[in-house]
Amino acid sequence: MFVKTAIVYASVHHGNTKKLVDAIAKEYVVDLIDATKIKFADLSEYDVIGFASGVYFGKFHRSVLDFARENLPEDKKVFFISTYGSKEGYSAIEKIAENKNALIIDKFGCKGWDTFGIFALMGGIQKGHPDAHELAEAVQFYRDLVHWILAS
Repeated sequence: MFVKTAIVYASVHHGNTKKLVDAIAKEYVVDLIDATKIKFADLSEYDVIGFASGVYFGKFHRSVLDFARENLPEDKKVFFISTYGSKEGYSAIEKIAENKNALIIDKFGCKGWDTFGIFALMGGIQKGHPDAHELAEAVQFYRDLVHWILAS
């Protein structure tokens, strides 16, 4: 059986999030939707929808949040992927998903090089992340997610 998946993402500074979604797309057939370029899409035919972003002031990128508000159909299975300099930030995207009666399956987060705001003054934090190990963990996260969907 095949799990039809879309991953809606934003990766705007160092490509941290894009590295993760590309690693997954290299191993699995997933449709990647860049929320910074595409504002509307019909997601109704997907079995599961992922939202992926760097974390900015404790939230996913505005383009991903706006995309989810506008395009996430009711009652879908969803998952989240984040990259962050200091801490994860899922509450805003979780609230949108909950308002759409979505089933939040799981979340994956890892460090990402961050030179935003004050971090720029010190040359950034988490340089070199996500690394090869974290990319492999993201692929394993998606593999486990697919197995869970197929088993349920």
